[in-house]
Amino acid sequence: MGAIITLSLLGILILYLGLFKAKNALLPVSILGLLGALAFEVYYWNVEAVTLYKGMVLFDHFALSFSVVCISLTILILFLSKDYFNSFSDNIAEYYTLIIFSLTGALLVSAYHNFAMLFIGLEIMSVALYILVGIRRKDKASNEASLKYFLMGAFSTGFLLFGITLMYGATGTFDLTALKEYIISNPTGISPLFYGGILLMLVGLCFKVGVAPFHFWTPDVYDGAPILITSFMSTVVKIASFAGFLRLFSTVLIPLNEFWTPILLTIVIITLFVGNISALMQTSFKRMMAYSSISHAGYMLFAILSIGATSASGILTYAVAYGLSSIIAFGALILVKRHIGSDQFESFNGLGKKNPGLAFAITIAMLSLAGIPLTAGFIGKFMMFSTVMNDYHTVLLILAAINAAIGIFYYFRIIVHMYFMKSEEETKLQLPMNFQVVFGLAVILTILIGIYPDLIIRLI
Repeated sequence: MGAIITLSLLGILILYLGLFKAKNALLPVSILGLLGALAFEVYYWNVEAVTLYKGMVLFDHFALSFSVVCISLTILILFLSKDYFNSFSDNIAEYYTLIIFSLTGALLVSAYHNFAMLFIGLEIMSVALYILVGIRRKDKASNEASLKYFLMGAFSTGFLLFGITLMYGATGTFDLTALKEYIISNPTGISPLFYGGILLMLVGLCFKVGVAPFHFWTPDVYDGAPILITSFMSTVVKIASFAGFLRLFSTVLIPLNEFWTPILLTIVIITLFVGNISALMQTSFKRMMAYSSISHAGYMLFAILSIGATSASGILTYAVAYGLSSIIAFGALILVKRHIGSDQFESFNGLGKKNPGLAFAITIAMLSLAGIPLTAGFIGKFMMFSTVMNDYHTVLLILAAINAAIGIFYYFRIIVHMYFMKSEEETKLQLPMNFQVVFGLAVILTILIGIYPDLIIRLI
């Protein structure tokens, strides 16, 4: 709870700093505040305290671990933000405030124990993003992305709330433990309203995590948003949404898995093929990453589809691997687009010769996203595949292997462009110190987790 209070106060403080034109203090204060929130979460994780506040939010190892990951990734993203927002506006306090408030919502989603808090957390997280996506007011693509995100987000919230309403009508409670007790005590007499609520909540949550066929907003929103905001959405927001998704199914809905498993299995298969085949057809690096994020969401659904003791650690490991690689990829895109003015694959031509250090970082990110051994991405994929293998989803494993091969192809296209394609632009990219620190740290962690995965697996 200390981290949520810290972040809330930090967001208000940043607004006041903006009011008094303390522009140079915004980033340092934001980083220090996030480090303070991270310290709270690490402390409570170490003392192994499981705290339930008024039946509304539950801070156990599950919530604390996902919160630590979300805060840590946000710190890395904010490190990249130095001088980034200055090109949009002279008043940049609202950028940091909205990111911090969105992170606060993400922590609530990871720790909810009552549907009321799930709704509040999702809305705090999402409403801030509606604004951030369209923050470039004179950019039509940004405005269009914001409008699409707002409309699709409103639809998904409607489905989610209707699902909560039906489940409440059947049980008379929003509490997850009480919902579980209702299912256990009524094995043959569960109300049809409850089943309808499960379906509608599944639709709403699938919208939030961006899986097919509820993915239509994802490529355009990711493409139209500022690159730094896209990196925040594709990492922190997606990870928190999956944490909330897993908490509902692991706490409440395991006894009814025969009802929802076929539906979720169909969604997973559609997601893998839509995400990977669409990513394969792209010529824009940013849109390729947007579509590939859909396929990664499909892999992360494996842990929910075959829910068990290792599901939480599997999603956490996959989330860390995906988050680190995405931050490297989007950070590199910021530099390339700033230098070349384009996000097409050709913009990366010759980068291996001009900027070998940057090219190496991008290569590690692409290898991890593709699931190549000795990277964190391989460990994440291995855990996801092992999870469904335990439930004998043989057909899904075969289809997932085919999609993994497709993913290797389009991720390796970037590597080919960097090392085997000549560039007309011979000028070396400027790599600021903050980018060097973030890239170096992300690369080290990606390789370290790939070699010694217990660093992450034992957190939960």
